[in-house]
Amino acid sequence: MSKGYWIGHIDVADPAAYEAYRAANAEAFGKYGGRFLVRGGEQTVVEGALRRRTLVIEFPTPEAARACYDSPEYQRARALRLPVSTADLVIVRGLED
Repeated sequence: MSKGYWIGHIDVADPAAYEAYRAANAEAFGKYGGRFLVRGGEQTVVEGALRRRTLVIEFPTPEAARACYDSPEYQRARALRLPVSTADLVIVRGLED
């Protein structure tokens, strides 16, 4: 069975306000089995252009990844993120185990 992944690139305009989003998203990620593999951290862009932060979150299945995004819990957290950041986010099906 393949896993699902959120891959995001984010620019944060207000780091203090973004912390409220980070605290709020834990409920949804816990409920749907999300596990951070990459959360910010140092990055070196070797081709193209990206936003300042990168994240990769692993979920048990692609369906769980999508259900998490669509959930009321995440949508409440997302509402905190939208005014203080700009993001590109994709949900990707991983390789079959």
